[in-house]
Amino acid sequence: MTAPARDAASLTVARRLHSVEVAADVIGVARSTAYEEIRLRRLRTVRVGRRRLVPTEYIDEYVELLKREAEEEPR
Repeated sequence: MTAPARDAASLTVARRLHSVEVAADVIGVARSTAYEEIRLRRLRTVRVGRRRLVPTEYIDEYVELLKREAEEEPR
């Protein structure tokens, strides 16, 4: 194997689209909770064919939404 091929083979590419199940795991909620948040349009998704996927930036948006809501809660 040549040096450039070895370097390319050793690269770890971070996924940018996640299944709802993986997104739920990343967020730390149950799969059913993730689907409920999707239904409520709080967690956004994209469609690829018949699959519903959650881009990494939508996971980040959702976490930011939760943080904002926590800050707004009366103490």
